[in-house]
Amino acid sequence: MYVKPLAERLRPNSMEEFIGQKHLLGPNSPLRKALLSGVVPSMIFWGPPGVGKTTLAQLISKYCKANFFILSAVSSNVKEVREVIEKAKFLDKTILFIDEIHRFNKSQQDALLNAVEKGVITLIGATTENPSFEVVSALLSRCQVYHLQHLSREELKSMVEIALEKDEFLKSQKFNFESYEAIINMSGGDGRKLYNTLELVGNQAEAGSTITDERVIEICQKNIVLYDKNGEMHYDIISAFIKSIRGSDPNAAVYWLSRMIQGGEDVKFIARRLLILASEDIGNANPNALLLANNCFQAVNVIGYPEAEIILSQCVTYLASSQKSNAAYMAIKQANMIVRETGNLPVPLHLRNAPTKLMKNEGYGKDYKYSHNFDKSFSNQEYFPEEIKESVLYNPSNNLRENELRQYLKNLWGKKYNY
Repeated sequence: MYVKPLAERLRPNSMEEFIGQKHLLGPNSPLRKALLSGVVPSMIFWGPPGVGKTTLAQLISKYCKANFFILSAVSSNVKEVREVIEKAKFLDKTILFIDEIHRFNKSQQDALLNAVEKGVITLIGATTENPSFEVVSALLSRCQVYHLQHLSREELKSMVEIALEKDEFLKSQKFNFESYEAIINMSGGDGRKLYNTLELVGNQAEAGSTITDERVIEICQKNIVLYDKNGEMHYDIISAFIKSIRGSDPNAAVYWLSRMIQGGEDVKFIARRLLILASEDIGNANPNALLLANNCFQAVNVIGYPEAEIILSQCVTYLASSQKSNAAYMAIKQANMIVRETGNLPVPLHLRNAPTKLMKNEGYGKDYKYSHNFDKSFSNQEYFPEEIKESVLYNPSNNLRENELRQYLKNLWGKKYNY
């Protein structure tokens, strides 16, 4: 007898049951406003696996009382897309959900354009990849892009509690979980993976037993292959790959690279992760890292497999062997936090643009010092809003290149940059 997986058994049936993505569905959020207005645009859900992209599309369809069609870009073709569009012409409202839309090529995506533009269908696409890279610009311009986030630990905990309370099988087993820590850690913010783990533990643990974190890990490690039909744990492998480069171990990095290549990983997926890492983990400790990673991205897209593995290997070993710094990464995170806390602080008058006489009369641009008119092209003036002028965002790391930057800034600014 066929038994639905736990994730399917507990799929939410209403917006109220949906967990996560409060930035999209909370009060006054953009998607909720669209739903309440009754005018739902075509949209792209961009986010990691297991955060509710498919479920949310289904709930939107239910909320709008629309006909719902679902296609997977992995197995569908232009003919199937056109068949749905033809059916939609004779229906009132139609939502077409395309999972992994980034796997559609240009001609497949182009087949959607006219139907989306004329409102024959409302398209909801789901992708784990940045749509700026993977969705053709003509289609992207016709869609709203909503960025879904990993589920928080509290949200994942809620999901476990709901499963233990509502799922008939888990209720009947009367488990006592000593902690949810291991199950949550293994999920990596992926709700589907969380339920897969919980179901696996539920099937193998003794009814009525107390389940420790150690027991969860023991069960999962014995059955690790069950999480991936291809035997490759996509997101765990990429995590090990990135952490090996960050940890300056080129041997391990190339090993994980080989695991991804032999598992048939998308070459662009690997190359994009290297681009991000070059700034996040190396940054100004070696600015050439970003240049090489960008050249690698361009080259592997032209070359393709199998030769692209040589280019990837060169880039990976270079990045792993480079000095590391996350100072630039931490600077923007700190800046984001300050902006969220302080809001839209006014731009100081001397830094404002003054293209009109009225603006000049209002003091815009007054007392601004044009840096190139000064020695070393430097003028000592305040560039921050008054309220946060003491903020320190960029703190150069302790490496050869950034120590030079640190000294240069100290020589210019004195005490202000005396870290």
